[in-house]
Amino acid sequence: MNVRLNSPRALVLALSAAGVIGAVGAGAYTSANAVGSPTPAVAAPMVTMPDFSAITTRNGPAVVNISVTGTMKTSMEGVAGIPGMDPDDPMFEFFRRFQGQMGPRGKQPLQREMPVRGQGSGFIVSADGIILTNAHVVKDAKEVTVKLTDRREFRAKVLGSDEKTDIAVLKIDAKNLPTLSLGNTKELKPGEWVLAIGSPFGFENTVTAGVVSAKGRSLPDDSYVPFIQTDVAINPGNSGGPLINTRGEVVGINSQIYSRSGGYQGVSFAIPIDVAIQVKDQIVATGRASHARLGVAVQEVNQTFADSFKLDKPEGALVSNVEKGGPADQAGLRSGDVIRKVDGEPIVSSGDLPALIGQKKPGTKITLDVWRQGARQELSAKLGDASEKANAVAKNDERAGGGKLGLALRPLQPQEKREAAVESGLLIEDAGGPAALAGVQAGDVLLAINGTPAKSIEQVREVVGKADKSIALLIQRDGDRIFVPVRIG
Repeated sequence: MNVRLNSPRALVLALSAAGVIGAVGAGAYTSANAVGSPTPAVAAPMVTMPDFSAITTRNGPAVVNISVTGTMKTSMEGVAGIPGMDPDDPMFEFFRRFQGQMGPRGKQPLQREMPVRGQGSGFIVSADGIILTNAHVVKDAKEVTVKLTDRREFRAKVLGSDEKTDIAVLKIDAKNLPTLSLGNTKELKPGEWVLAIGSPFGFENTVTAGVVSAKGRSLPDDSYVPFIQTDVAINPGNSGGPLINTRGEVVGINSQIYSRSGGYQGVSFAIPIDVAIQVKDQIVATGRASHARLGVAVQEVNQTFADSFKLDKPEGALVSNVEKGGPADQAGLRSGDVIRKVDGEPIVSSGDLPALIGQKKPGTKITLDVWRQGARQELSAKLGDASEKANAVAKNDERAGGGKLGLALRPLQPQEKREAAVESGLLIEDAGGPAALAGVQAGDVLLAINGTPAKSIEQVREVVGKADKSIALLIQRDGDRIFVPVRIG
């Protein structure tokens, strides 16, 4: 974890104070010059700051420092093992790396285990020693030590770890420990004050504060978690520590930051406590956490797709591929469907879908609100288990395009159909104009256009002729399927 705090709150407070002065001054001027009864001035509401010291005093003792030790394998390559070559020679580094990769006489280099140490944070959720932290804090750890604020240290046991949500549960042999109260993430609002307590760079019980920037953020490679975004300073060692609201309740677990420099740049992310508690309860009961699986690949719905599929606004998760025999396939989902709601919960961004599905238990029955070929449909699905088969939920990037179609097409030969594992489709022999700008390439297989299977060149011409602003092409390339939006008007 890494972070740093840069906030214009001082300026905001200064402007607020100026607003109060202005309002009072204007009121006095009106009162002094009014004919008849003076109108009392209405003072602007005062800006009050939360008492972070009281929250810290009350909650600090339940936040712990976590030290881990483990090992990693390193090659025993030697820089001095290149006789007769000057270290300043431009080719020295090349041969050094080559020797390190191959070892003497082309053999693999010798390896040895080197000790590795790390630090993180955590917090106590049960007086008998249950502690929550990040999975990446204790990953590959051979020994985990928990240090309390009263300087007592305990050897901790890792009860379980879930990499999909980055949650780990520890247990120490102690009783009557201080604990933190748990809040409700659904009640959390953007702009609300929050603070973090942790051990950045090993500085125990460090307090940083900020505001909630947004909720429900989906991040690349973290599709199971609808993150809380804040501007609270999070740095290495803060990982696993609590994010606390002004009522002293834990609303999240600080997990990671967004940074181009490697240091804090004002954007940090926390795992909602609701997600963490679900995982914790499963790990305590069974030693592992399970997640549901729908079995679809989805991508974002942009304005071009919305125009193509006649959606009122660019929201939802566009299904680009359905896993054969999976829960989605059995429920009747198809490529080109746009999932707009799950059990009444709106899907605004495509990242909302995997986060929502991943929090449900395998075997759960859900209701999907789907947009298909210009009409709303309702489907029911029984979710599978993500641990039984790798989750096929993926978020693909859309490609932009514009103008006319510009494709040279021909029917697939029987052998090409078998190689591509498709029943129908058209081979794209050449792509030019807006189709090429949209990312379509020669050798792609056109499977569908605006959700309709592409069976003939005449059919494609007909669909393009009826289209208004844009069309959506479902193509297959190297075994992967993706929708590509192409503007034609």
